[in-house]
Amino acid sequence: MLKISRRTKAGGGLIAGLLGAALALLPAASSASEPLHPSTPKTTTIVLVHGAWADGSSWSSVTEKLQREGYTVDVVANPLRGVKADADYLKDRLSQISGPIVLVGHSYGGMVITSAAAGNANIKALVYVDAYIPDEGDTVGGLTGPDSSLDPDTTLNPVPLKDANGAVYGVDLYVKPDLFPAIFAGGVPPERAAVLAAGQRPVTLAALSEPFAGEPAWKTIPSWDLIGTVDRVIPRAEQEKMAKRAGAHIVRVEAPHLSMVSDPRAVTSLIIAADKQS
Repeated sequence: MLKISRRTKAGGGLIAGLLGAALALLPAASSASEPLHPSTPKTTTIVLVHGAWADGSSWSSVTEKLQREGYTVDVVANPLRGVKADADYLKDRLSQISGPIVLVGHSYGGMVITSAAAGNANIKALVYVDAYIPDEGDTVGGLTGPDSSLDPDTTLNPVPLKDANGAVYGVDLYVKPDLFPAIFAGGVPPERAAVLAAGQRPVTLAALSEPFAGEPAWKTIPSWDLIGTVDRVIPRAEQEKMAKRAGAHIVRVEAPHLSMVSDPRAVTSLIIAADKQS
């Protein structure tokens, strides 16, 4: 047992007093829950739209970073039922938001935001993240190109959709869980990629072949595009074509298809740049 002498006890009070006085001169430490860069609230609302085989949790890191910067963030649950139906749903959700909006879409979400933003004067910028940027008549399948690793014949599990009478009226598609990490999340820690594979939400087969209708919003709203240069779902060459056609401000990042998971800082920075520059 450690014995403390009378001298040590007496000196302890003096040392404690001096230490307390010294600590009082230091700036207060920030708690772990406080923003790293506290900021005043922003007037712009950031709306994040996920793509196929994903849900809102794919935006969690980006959401946290944007909120720390003072933004109001709305992560919309994309129904993944069809381009027009999903765009109509998003359009109704956007109509409930007042003030300026930066609308962000990942992957298939790019199809949806390009339609839903049309005619909404509150939307000041479109941000595409490893996304489809369609023009009238385009389909997801047509824009993906032949070099995608997402082969419908070998990488997807179909599940029939049936009505109350048991008649099949459509098909839901899931990515095979063992293939999901390599195709969508190369470079993401295996444990995190496995969680994303397990939590994927299906998209209908019809949504992948439904032509985009109407004038695309990028013709009237300025756009930004983050291209993942090692994307295996939408190859870089296809993303470059779409971005240049739309006249988007392009940022390239060495990232897989889920770049908002692998490099949320780059995605967040682009969203903030779109807000500030539009």
